[in-house]
Amino acid sequence: MSHNKLRQIQDWPERAQVAKWCAATLAQGCGVSLRTLERHFRKEMGKSPKKWLAKQRLLRANELIQDGSRVKEAAELLDYKHQNNLTNAFVKQWGHSPTDKASQRRAQNP
Repeated sequence: MSHNKLRQIQDWPERAQVAKWCAATLAQGCGVSLRTLERHFRKEMGKSPKKWLAKQRLLRANELIQDGSRVKEAAELLDYKHQNNLTNAFVKQWGHSPTDKASQRRAQNP
């Protein structure tokens, strides 16, 4: 798949999940080299595939937690080695822990 065909891909979030949030696996699944994928992401998305994948993974974690999943469950579903890795990334991205987010959701929907 060439760089031009990469532009035609619409299902990046689904591909990210299938690739288990790994840039090399994503590139392989798209049939391109990691370098080609990196060039495409820098040009089209303004960031590296690694940073984009990390953000997509956190967005998915946020969705799971808002839908009622426990942090441990979300971490397992998203292939985090440890629950703390998800919590630390969550705090770095949004300034609060995923358990704070879950508590807010429960308070709003008793």
